[in-house]
Amino acid sequence: MNSTPRIGLLGTGPWASRTHAPALAAHPGITFSGVWGRRPEAAAALAAEHGTRVYDDVDALLAASDAVAFALPPDVQAPLAARAAAAGCHLLLDKPVATSVAGAREVVEAAEKAGVASVVFCTLRFAADTAPWIEEQAALGGWYLGQAHWLGALFSRGSSSAYAASPWRRERGGLWDVGPHVLSVLLPVLGDVTEVTSAVTGPGEARHLVLRHASGAGSTVTLSLSAPVRASEAGITLYGDHGRAVMPAWADAVGSFGAAVDALLEAVRGGRAHPCDARFGLRLTRILAEAEERAGASPGVAAEARLAD
Repeated sequence: MNSTPRIGLLGTGPWASRTHAPALAAHPGITFSGVWGRRPEAAAALAAEHGTRVYDDVDALLAASDAVAFALPPDVQAPLAARAAAAGCHLLLDKPVATSVAGAREVVEAAEKAGVASVVFCTLRFAADTAPWIEEQAALGGWYLGQAHWLGALFSRGSSSAYAASPWRRERGGLWDVGPHVLSVLLPVLGDVTEVTSAVTGPGEARHLVLRHASGAGSTVTLSLSAPVRASEAGITLYGDHGRAVMPAWADAVGSFGAAVDALLEAVRGGRAHPCDARFGLRLTRILAEAEERAGASPGVAAEARLAD
């Protein structure tokens, strides 16, 4: 990697324009090498806004970059990430890496074959308010229960969210959009998920999960993108030997993405995988795919376990 790494951006939607592009343009340790998008006019506007170059050929942007950041739907991201890895680019991925195990595995295999570093931007693992809390609770241990809920209102009456226009979110729902955020906290604190013991669908396509973890702890998770606007909220609470611990609120998505950029640069320069890398992203995809299958199974019929890596 160059002394001043060049990082390009693939994607032009609200997440790219509000978070990725501002963070890359403001980061003092990199050069924002350019923007490519499936909508050329949006790519040109975003590049002009941040003083970088627009590319109409994704391979040309890969050739001009040491690393690339992704702000694309997951199943568009996955094959492009494998392509970027083959071109020698380090990967700053969005969550989920893919919505199929095969797609996420393709990214992992391409990254490992090319010897490139990867980081998955699970926001809570990089936000200044939550990242230290997660590390502290993981170090403490002794937790026997986690309760998590992420009640988004993207698709509810009265919502003004720019993300409501996202076809993949409408198709795949809260399980795949916000599920990775919740799991990215529960796994380092409670241990890997060893069993999805229950997964059911509630009102508004809410998904209710019951999970068993390697530490012996259990967790319950409720995920929705169609909660009433006045009920929208997200939170995680832990219970155990130390009492009760409530995850703090978080903000500053741009700063959090900047921290993810730092993590990728550190992984490249140090030669050590980041805990939230593409392989971790594959693990999240396996768990979510199992939960989706169980939620769609007939009552009383357990879906075949596919959690073994």
